[in-house]
Amino acid sequence: MNARPFPPLRAVAVAALVAGLAFGLACIAAAGLRAGTAAASHQLPPNAPAPAVSAAELAAQVDRGRALFTSSCSHCHGLDARGDEGPDLHGVQVSDRYIARVVRQGIRGEMPAFAKKHDAKDIAALIAFVRSLH
Repeated sequence: MNARPFPPLRAVAVAALVAGLAFGLACIAAAGLRAGTAAASHQLPPNAPAPAVSAAELAAQVDRGRALFTSSCSHCHGLDARGDEGPDLHGVQVSDRYIARVVRQGIRGEMPAFAKKHDAKDIAALIAFVRSLH
C-alpha cells in the first residue's frame, strides 16, 4: 500500500477551507432568513419614523380611504368594516406595513391581492381609514 496520508499542513488547510465555506453558507442563509422574517413581520422596523401629516391631510386621506374601502373592501368587510365574510377591522392591532402587505398580496384562500388595483397612495389612504375606525 503506497497510499500516503495527507501531510499535516495540507489537512489543516483543507479543514480551514471547508470550515470557511460552511461559515459563509451559514451567514448567507442567516441573512436570507432575517430578510424573510422582516418582510413577514407585523412590526415596523425600530428606525422607521411615522411620516408627519397635518390634520387636514389626514382627514382627506381618511375620506379617500373610505371611498376606496367602499368600492374594494366593503363587500367582504361590510360597509361599516365590522366584518361579514372578512374580519372586523375596528381596533386592528398590527403595523401599517403589515396591513399594506396584506392589501397588496392578499391572504391565500381568504382575501384577494389588490396590488394591481391600488398603488401606494391608495393603500396609505386605506390604512388611514382603517386607523380611523373606533
